[in-house]
Amino acid sequence: MRSVLSGILFAAAAAWVLPSAAHAATRDIRVMCYSDGNECPVTRDLAATFMKANPDIKVTVDEVPYSAILQSLPVQLAAGKGPDIARVTLFGNYSQYFLDLRPYLKDAKFWETAFGPTLDWMRKGPADHGIYGMMTQLTVTAPLVDKTLFEQAKVPLPGPKATWDDWAKAVAKVAKATGTEAGMAWDRSGHRFAGPAISYGAKYFDAKGNPAVVDAGFKAMAKRFYDWNLNGTVLKSTWAGQATGYKDAFNEFANGKIVMYYSGSWQLNRLLKLGNAFDWAIAANPCGPAACSGMPGGAAFVAFKETKHPHAVAAFLDYLAQPANYRTFAERTNNIPAELALQKQALNYNMSAEGKAALAALLHDAATLSPIAYHLQGYRFAGAIFGATADRIGQAIAGSMTLDQAYKRITQDIATALATAKK
Repeated sequence: MRSVLSGILFAAAAAWVLPSAAHAATRDIRVMCYSDGNECPVTRDLAATFMKANPDIKVTVDEVPYSAILQSLPVQLAAGKGPDIARVTLFGNYSQYFLDLRPYLKDAKFWETAFGPTLDWMRKGPADHGIYGMMTQLTVTAPLVDKTLFEQAKVPLPGPKATWDDWAKAVAKVAKATGTEAGMAWDRSGHRFAGPAISYGAKYFDAKGNPAVVDAGFKAMAKRFYDWNLNGTVLKSTWAGQATGYKDAFNEFANGKIVMYYSGSWQLNRLLKLGNAFDWAIAANPCGPAACSGMPGGAAFVAFKETKHPHAVAAFLDYLAQPANYRTFAERTNNIPAELALQKQALNYNMSAEGKAALAALLHDAATLSPIAYHLQGYRFAGAIFGATADRIGQAIAGSMTLDQAYKRITQDIATALATAKK
C-alpha cells in the first residue's frame, strides 16, 4: 500500500517539475515546522516525493517545538536569517516578512478558489491581494471531556446548549466527587479566552473596526475565569504559573488531573494516542448570552521574502496545495482541511470510531462560530490582543495585579503594540 501511494504521489509531483531542472544548480530551501501530531513527518514524506521529481531542489524540514515558532522565528526573521518557509499561526506577527507567491505561481486563480476565505487571514488589509501561504488545516477550539470521571461521579454531561456557568458547576461537582485536582483547565492563550468572551458579548472591535477589547462582555467572562481560578474550579497553575507566553494543559488532562480541558481540534492526534486510559469526548462549545462560539484558527505554511529561491519555494507550496497531495496531508494528519472542495468530500481518516465521532463534533463546533471570531482571527494584530489578554489576566490570577489593573494594562499593551507596528 505504501509503495502504491508513493507511486501516486510521484506521478503527481511530476507535474511540478520546473523547467531546466536537469541543468540548474541545486536550490536548498528550509522549512521550519512544528507538529500538533505528525504534520512535520508527513510534510517530510511529501517533500521526498517532490524532490524526486525536482532533483534541483532540496527541501529540508526542520521540526521545532511550537515555542520556537512564537519566540525564535521572529528573532531570526528580524536578523535576516530565517527559513524559506515556516508553519506558523498568528500571522500578523510575521506578515512584514511574507513573500507574495502570486508572481511565482502557475495558477493563482486555483489558490483563490481553493483557499479564498483563509488567504485573507495572511493579508495586511482589504487592499492587499497577495498570496502568502497555504493553510495546512482549519482548527476550532472546543472542550475535551473526561467521560470516565463524569461516569464515576454519576454526574450527567451538560447538553449542547449548556452555558459556561453550567459547565463550571458540573466539572466542580465531578472533581469533588472523584478527588480530581481541578474541574477544568484552559490553554494559557488569549485565543482560547476569546471564544468564551465572545459568547458572553465581547465585540473586540468598535464600529470603525478598531480594537476595543475590554468591554462589558469581555469583563463578564474575565471575572468568571478569574473567580474559577481562585476557587479551584480551574487549574490555577496553567495561567498563573508563568509570567508570559503560551502554555497548554494536555498532560494534566491525559493524567486525569482535570475533568474538562478547553483546547481544540489540534489535540486530536494526541487524544487518539491515549488508548484505553479513559473514555473521552469532544463537547459542544458552551454558550453565553450572545453566542455558543469557540475560535477558528489553524496553521499555514508561509513563505518569506528573504529566500534566495522564490520560484522553488512557490513550486513546493504549490505542490502541497494540489488536491491529491492536500488530501493525503489531511487524511494522514487527521486534520480538518482548509481547502474548500475537500471540506465537502468524505475523507479516509485512519482513526477509531471514537476519533471519527470527535471529528464530527469538531465540525459541528466549527459551524457555530461567531462572525466576530472569524474577524478577530483574521485581524493583523490579533497576536497583540491574544498576548496581552493571557499575560495580564494571568498576572491578575497570580495576584501581582488586580483584575481592574489587568483591564487597563491590556488596553495599554494593545495600543503600544499597534503604535510600534505603525512606525
